[in-house]
Amino acid sequence: MAGDVLEEYLSSIDPARAPIVRLLDATIRQAAPELTCRIGYKMLTYVFGKDLRHWVIAVDVTTKAVCLRFLYGGFMDDPARVLRHGTSTLSTIDYRSLDGVDAELVAAYAREAGANHAAFKLRAGEARG
Repeated sequence: MAGDVLEEYLSSIDPARAPIVRLLDATIRQAAPELTCRIGYKMLTYVFGKDLRHWVIAVDVTTKAVCLRFLYGGFMDDPARVLRHGTSTLSTIDYRSLDGVDAELVAAYAREAGANHAAFKLRAGEARG
């Protein structure tokens, strides 16, 4: 079933981007197996249960890159300094080639995003509040 979601998403994107998406997906699933993969907001999203609104990680394909998005990336540690901040909470890592993907880094960031999701979500609510 999880593979069906991936294949459905891959059928909607530029096939040239598929190898990057496959690598990111496999890395996220291995690093954060507690997350469920779904399609939401036209992205491959990784969520707790069915909480699509508060997704944890997403993979999005644009004309320029494959984007690895962290809903609460603005609160994450970023020792590699690779997160591009888009909003007060959202951060992204852009990949233009398969060679550019550091699977160990993706796994570390995915684990942090999953492990701290509840605290980040609370913090985001307080920041708006």
